[in-house]
Amino acid sequence: MKIDAIIETYISRERQRKFLFLSFPAWIIVSYGVLLGTFTTSAVLTDFGSSSAVSQAFLKSSVFIGMLVGAFLSGLISDIFGRKITINLYLGFSVLFTFLGGFSSSAVSYTIFRTFAGFGFGGLMPSVNAYLSEVTAVKLRGRYLVLLESMWAIGSILVGMVHVTLGEANWRWDYWIMAVGLVLFLWYLRIPESPRFVFMKKGKNALEKLLGVKIKEEIEPIKKVKVPVYELLKKPYTSRTLMIWSAWFVLSIVYYGIFLWLPSIFAAKGLVEKSLTLTFLMMIFQLPGYLLAAYLIEKIGRVKSMLFFLFGTAIASLGFALVQSTALYITFALLTSIFCLGAWGIVYAYTPELYPTSFRTTGNGSSGTVTRIGGIIAPYTVLMFRGQLLNLLLFFSFLLFLVGIIVAIYGVETRGSEIN
Repeated sequence: MKIDAIIETYISRERQRKFLFLSFPAWIIVSYGVLLGTFTTSAVLTDFGSSSAVSQAFLKSSVFIGMLVGAFLSGLISDIFGRKITINLYLGFSVLFTFLGGFSSSAVSYTIFRTFAGFGFGGLMPSVNAYLSEVTAVKLRGRYLVLLESMWAIGSILVGMVHVTLGEANWRWDYWIMAVGLVLFLWYLRIPESPRFVFMKKGKNALEKLLGVKIKEEIEPIKKVKVPVYELLKKPYTSRTLMIWSAWFVLSIVYYGIFLWLPSIFAAKGLVEKSLTLTFLMMIFQLPGYLLAAYLIEKIGRVKSMLFFLFGTAIASLGFALVQSTALYITFALLTSIFCLGAWGIVYAYTPELYPTSFRTTGNGSSGTVTRIGGIIAPYTVLMFRGQLLNLLLFFSFLLFLVGIIVAIYGVETRGSEIN
C-alpha cells in the first residue's frame, strides 16, 4: 500500500480539515507582512526624509531579497530536519522582525528588518504548503491547497483595513500588531510531524507511533535522495521543474507589477484619486479568484485550470490600457484580480504534487526562490516602462501567453494522482 492510501485510511477527514484551518493563520501572517510595504513605504520614506521612486523600489524589494534566501533554504532545512521545525523557525523570523520593523530609526535599519522578516516569509510559505499537501487525501489535496492560498486575500484585506484605520502617521503600529502572531507558536509547537516525512526517515514503527494506530498493511518505501536540489533537474523532473519555475516567475512579475504599482500609476495620471484605496479594492477582488480556482482545480484538472487563469489574466490586464475613469478601473481590477489570483491558487496547489516526499519542500522552496527573483525585478520593470502604460501591459500579456504555452506543452496532469 502506498503512503497516500495510508493517509486516506488512518487520518480522518475531520483531522485533515483541522490541519487546513491550522495552516490558515500562517498564510495570513505572510500576506499581511509582505504587503505592509505596499501601504507603508511612502510614510516610512517621508519619516526618514526621502521619497524618490528609486528609494521606494529599493525598500519594497528588500523584503523579496530576504524571501529569496528564505525560500531557497527552506527546502533544504525541511527535507533534512522535518516540516514542523522548519515551520516554527520561519514563523519566528516572520513575526519577530516584522514587529521590530516598527522600531526602525532609519531607512537602513528598516531595510535590515524587512530583509530578515522576508527571510521568514519566504520559508514559511513553502513549508506550510508542503506540510498540508502531505497530510491531505488525494481527493481533497488540490482544493485544500487552493483554499490555503486564498488566505493571501484575507491577509491582504486585513493589512489594508489596519492601515486605513490607523492612518499614515501611525504606520509603526501596522508592524507592532504582528506581535499577535506569537500566539501561533502555541499551536505550531504542538502539531505532529508530517507522516510522510516520518515514514521516509524512521520507518513504519515511527509512523504508527505518530498516528497512534497499528498499521496492518505493508507500505511501499519512499525513495531517499542525498542532494534534493540536484534531483529537481534530473529526469523525469527536468521539464516539469522548468515549466513550474517559469509560471512562478512570470506570475510574480505580473502580480507585483499590477497590484503594487498600477494604482500609483493611475493616481499620478490623475485618473483616480487614492492609490492605496484602489490597491485595497483590488485585494478584496482577489477572493473570488481563489474560490473559482478551488472549484475548477478538481473539476477540470490542474493544467486546464492554469491555462484558463493565465490566458484570462493576459487578456484582462490589457483592459487597463482603456481606463479613462474610476468605474472602468474598478471593472478591470475585478477581472484581473479574479484571473491572476486564480492562477496563483492553482500554481500553489500544483507545485507540491510534482515532486516526491524526499524533495517536495525543496521543489516548493526553489519555486519560491524563482518567485522572489520576479518580485525583486517587478518594480524595476515598471520603472523601465515609466510613462508607457500600454507597452507595460503588452509586456505582461506577452509573458503570460508565453508561460501558458510552456504549461500546455510540458504540464503534467496530477489530479487524482498519488504522490510518494
